[in-house]
Amino acid sequence: MLTEAVFRQILERIPSLTVAVLGDLFLDRYLDIDASLKEPSIETGLDAYQVVRVRPSPGAAGTVINNLVALGVGRVWPVAVIGDDGEGYELRQALGRTKTVDARWIFGRSDRRTPTYTKPMLCQLGQPPRELNRLDIKNRAPLPPEAEDLLLRALDEIWPRVDAVVVLDQVSEADCGVVTARVRDRLAELGERDLDKFILADSRQRIGLFHGVSLKPNRHECLKAVGGSSFEVPSVPQMVSQLARQVGRPVFCTAGEAGIYVAEPHGAPGQAAFVPAYPVEGPIDIVGAGDSTSAGIACAIAGGAGLKAAAAFGNLVASITIQQIGTTGTATPEQVWQRWYKVSKPGQGSEISRTS
Repeated sequence: MLTEAVFRQILERIPSLTVAVLGDLFLDRYLDIDASLKEPSIETGLDAYQVVRVRPSPGAAGTVINNLVALGVGRVWPVAVIGDDGEGYELRQALGRTKTVDARWIFGRSDRRTPTYTKPMLCQLGQPPRELNRLDIKNRAPLPPEAEDLLLRALDEIWPRVDAVVVLDQVSEADCGVVTARVRDRLAELGERDLDKFILADSRQRIGLFHGVSLKPNRHECLKAVGGSSFEVPSVPQMVSQLARQVGRPVFCTAGEAGIYVAEPHGAPGQAAFVPAYPVEGPIDIVGAGDSTSAGIACAIAGGAGLKAAAAFGNLVASITIQQIGTTGTATPEQVWQRWYKVSKPGQGSEISRTS
């Protein structure tokens, strides 16, 4: 499905791409705890964990951004609303480490909090880091209309200048994140206006409310979007095919370690192509795997690949990121190249020039 010619084409075109990422920008704050240093709290009698390192990183939509940057995309344009607060400052600092990201369409507001996932990581000698209970900061009030206006104007401004848009609707509470009903409607309008421009949307709770854009649900989200229930579960190809017809665009349904099902809106009812995942050995950490898949699919489609080849490229990127333990992984072009060659041409060595 991913021939060498197509694979080379994708990698060659990635540096010339401009990709926008619209959605909920989170700060991922990892707290590395040295288990050997814990101290009893005099006040509570509980163990006081000792943080020896703080690792801030862009999360949620920021994870997509991280992966696009790592893959070598020429320009990455986030579109988001965050808080005018300390977490927002820390998030901007993390995003500013690369010249690839243009932060002019990240709008800070005093009436919003910067969504934050604080992840305590217990580190013990001889063992991989173990994530403890996560601490979440989210906005639980609807996004103000004037903030929505900023997002809609930004979309209109960047639309003629981007090769693809990745949408990440992370916040569970309706209209409390960046991707509100008004934003979804504008995305549908833009998608209908320019059928050749790729928009890929991912949503934890509302994937079935999108129209006119391509979707990347998992199996559970796909079932919910087509109105299925736990008592009547259609086959995955049936679900994916139905959702593609429902939304009017291709659907990439992730199936965990199995791979991705792909369906087109005008394909035969109940039919979806299956693109198997690449084999992975050793321990894995699936945090951020879906976001790395989205980045890979968007790069491949914008780079001229077909749907099945794009799904295979997304699988390839994810097969690298899930092997990075205790962090949200990314994949560089060199890693992607070496991984593809290893699984596509086993026994021929991995130190192959990308230009050979």
